[in-house]
Amino acid sequence: MNLRLACVALLGLSVSLGTAAQGRPHVHGEAALDIVIETGRVTVQLETPLDGLLGFERAPRDAAERRRVDAAVAALRGADALFRFTPAAGCAIASVELSSAALALGHPDPGEAQAGHADLDGTYVFKCADTARLTEVDVGLFNPFPGMHHIKVEVAAPRGQFKRELTRPAQRMSLVR
Repeated sequence: MNLRLACVALLGLSVSLGTAAQGRPHVHGEAALDIVIETGRVTVQLETPLDGLLGFERAPRDAAERRRVDAAVAALRGADALFRFTPAAGCAIASVELSSAALALGHPDPGEAQAGHADLDGTYVFKCADTARLTEVDVGLFNPFPGMHHIKVEVAAPRGQFKRELTRPAQRMSLVR
């Protein structure tokens, strides 16, 4: 794909990500992933209700809930365990950003608090030696989060844009159209 088409595809996904964050339905047990593959880089955007991660959708009320939040945040920061790309692509985590108004993480959408449903948004950036060799990803969200049952995935890659879905216990997904 030439550079101009790649930019148009990424712009289209960026616009859909912005509107999706405001218009996606809030479904317990379901997460949304947007994966953008560029030369030398993969960006993964995660959006999920807190219920699928914690079993509740609010700030923790006691020490036990705080421990549950701490364990979930630690698991979400472990990007190498959550997203395992084709080894030949040589991908390594470059950054992780998490945000949630209810958990006082990052820079959450100010409208989240008024929506009545608490979510968590994550952005994972991977630097890759050779994204041309990237053919699949293992998504490890089901193991640490038993309340998560379904993941809707949208991919924008040099070979095109497409959608996939993962349902527990499946975790391997093709990144080739």
